[in-house]
Amino acid sequence: MSESATPTFPKHLLDFRDWSRPQVESLLETAQMMQEVLSRPVKKVPALTGFTVATVFFEPSTRTRLSFELAARRMSADVVSFASATSSTTKGETYKDTLRTLDQMGIDAYILRVDAAGVCHQAFGWLQKPIINAGDGWRAHPTQALLDAFTLREKLGSLEGKKIAIVGDILHSRVARSNAELLPMLGASVVACGPATLLPGHLIGASLTTNLKEALSEADAVMVLRLQKERMDKGLLPSLPEYIAGYQVTEERLRWAKPQAPLLHPGPMNRDVELEGSLADTPRSLVERQVANGQAVRMAVLYHLLVGKKS
Repeated sequence: MSESATPTFPKHLLDFRDWSRPQVESLLETAQMMQEVLSRPVKKVPALTGFTVATVFFEPSTRTRLSFELAARRMSADVVSFASATSSTTKGETYKDTLRTLDQMGIDAYILRVDAAGVCHQAFGWLQKPIINAGDGWRAHPTQALLDAFTLREKLGSLEGKKIAIVGDILHSRVARSNAELLPMLGASVVACGPATLLPGHLIGASLTTNLKEALSEADAVMVLRLQKERMDKGLLPSLPEYIAGYQVTEERLRWAKPQAPLLHPGPMNRDVELEGSLADTPRSLVERQVANGQAVRMAVLYHLLVGKKS
């Protein structure tokens, strides 16, 4: 792609409202180049030398935080890791005051996870620095959707005209919302399926159904979401056995999808709850590939927001 044809990029990744298809595709192309870096004996480049990146997590995380921190270090950035459990937020400090305090330490970009939707948008206004949303409440998890799209394209090629089924607790899933926003931008259609009590009234970018066979029928790929067992305590599910009977993705039910349709799961996974456990270990499972691809995708995001062309 020539310099003149290279799309400019937003200064943040809060969701995909400010992103276009060419921008997303350019970022995914960069992720492919980052994969090549990660295949080398020395998995490091100097692209972010001199930059300081902060991972600020007000909510527990393992794979997302580690993936981002490794991604930043692979590009030679300095990394500051913040965990709310050992911070002044336990003494009543607000999100705003915590972030503005960190900003006095010369942070260049923030990777932010919060339990409340919309805080990442506020943070961009408070700091005027690149903000990457690593999950805000039920609302969005854009880098998970990007790595899902990257993994799907790796397996299926173009997503144009592909049907992607998402099954599970759609109502409380930021992963479902971000995939429903991103995948149609790349040409796919998304069908989200779950019990009526775990479906939102409306999901932008996706059709909704309570019928698992309808959702999986002729699907090109199937994404399964973790069933959060605490939903039963709130009366949203009658019982775990009833959920399993109606919505667990099994080898038999997967036959409704296209032959060899790949299987994805954002993790963490409850084997033999939302997904028949043995399926996660079959060749059609892309679960471990998703984790591996997360680093390359997050390297691409950091690169474009910090040193790429800005809009």
